[in-house]
Amino acid sequence: MEAHFTVETCTLRGVEALPVMVEVQVGPGLPGIEIVGMPDQAVQEARQRVRSALRSSGFSVPAAKAVVNLAPGMLRKTGSGFDLPIALAFLCATGQVDPAHARGRIVAGELALSGEVRSVRGGLAYALAARERGLGLLTGRVEDEEMSISQLDHRCIGSLSELRRDELLALSGSSPGRKPLLCGQDVLDYADIEGQESAKRGLQIAAAGGLGLLMTGPPGSGKTMLARRLPSILPPLDDEEALETALVHSVSGQATAPIAARLRPFRSPHHSATAAGLVGGGNPVRPGEVSLAHNGVLFLDEMPEFGPRVLQALRQPLEDGRVTLVRADGRISFPASFMLVGASNPCPCGYHGDSERPCTCSQAQIDSYRSRIGGPLLDRIDLLITVARADPHSVLATGTGTPSRAMREGVLVARERAAHRETRMPTDSEGGPNRAVGRALSPAGDVRLLRSCRMESSLRFRFEEMARNTALSGRGIMRTLRIARTIADLDGSDRVLAQHLEEAIGFRLEGGR
Repeated sequence: MEAHFTVETCTLRGVEALPVMVEVQVGPGLPGIEIVGMPDQAVQEARQRVRSALRSSGFSVPAAKAVVNLAPGMLRKTGSGFDLPIALAFLCATGQVDPAHARGRIVAGELALSGEVRSVRGGLAYALAARERGLGLLTGRVEDEEMSISQLDHRCIGSLSELRRDELLALSGSSPGRKPLLCGQDVLDYADIEGQESAKRGLQIAAAGGLGLLMTGPPGSGKTMLARRLPSILPPLDDEEALETALVHSVSGQATAPIAARLRPFRSPHHSATAAGLVGGGNPVRPGEVSLAHNGVLFLDEMPEFGPRVLQALRQPLEDGRVTLVRADGRISFPASFMLVGASNPCPCGYHGDSERPCTCSQAQIDSYRSRIGGPLLDRIDLLITVARADPHSVLATGTGTPSRAMREGVLVARERAAHRETRMPTDSEGGPNRAVGRALSPAGDVRLLRSCRMESSLRFRFEEMARNTALSGRGIMRTLRIARTIADLDGSDRVLAQHLEEAIGFRLEGGR
């Protein structure tokens, strides 16, 4: 006699959890489990895990043939999250558990041979898919705290044995409560760095405007210390940003507790990273470092040491705020709006322009070293900052510098001014400016930026002449104005004045380093 049952689940594609129906039919035939519907190797291996888990949990495995169909058949199914829905569909089809466990729920989980149910990556994506379709969620127990999803019936089990009819009450809600906006984790503070006021000013401007920057200076000048303290002056993630960021981390298998605490991500990949590791890829496709830095900071230490192909792969995410990967089975997109922060020595030996130690590099070596970053990518970086050798007195005065708290207050005020100004400006038909951190302005955003600067005609004429004399690109002109507008916000000015534009030009032009 044949029996049939269907359980709903999902498969991850990018940051989305796409719906999949797990259909199990048990009937006469050679005993075994056959899986069809474009499963990958991990899904095929579910046959052995499911069989062992059922027996270890005290369930019977009838001497019958079980056919598992994963629909729709044209969609590639990946991951071990299909273990639990396959086992649950089999148990419901054979009448060993109450079908109420599966009805109205998306089911996802990996099975151990002992019957233990483990959570799988992408838990937040499953939760969002369930809420969007008006369903509940049944998964393994969540070990790490994740972003809570309101209006979602999320239930967890620790083992298959908890699905027995007489243990129905063993299922329990698992959605954690919302965490506070800020947590008590230790955050690096700029008070640790005495001096370097010019570099700190540049970092504050970058934080206020969501701008990218490149710091150049000799070894030991403090470039990495300055960069690692940047999150301490950034505003906390708002609810929308936190959900977007946590989703990327969840599908990548990363902890989401810091995101739930509204801390912006700070990613610092080693310079040996591949293009796939930086922008995403692999099989199955997973987000790269640029997506894990979404709404936060991507720090590339020793930037010229990264491969040229790896660095040039950053150009599209910096422009679009997204990474779009094209594969044989379609396009996969990941969010990637981030602040790019780079650190570099001025030359191979590191001492070109240093007042204390002579440089041993030839001009050809210096030019070759600097060209590794590439002009197109350098044109997409907003601020160019020189970090000079630290004075011994400043080094010994560690702990007495300007604290992050004071710098952060200026950042928050500047962002509030910018947000208030945007609400008062008319919306262009093409759309408004980009909200996300680190993204280049769209054409519509360029128009709004020009309006927001409110420069006097004489100042505008001077800027036009300077742009011609220095061969600034169109992108460079708009980025210079964006820096100037941010400086004006920090100074509490409604319009861009000459001193704001001059400071912006000093940070923007490579010759101003």
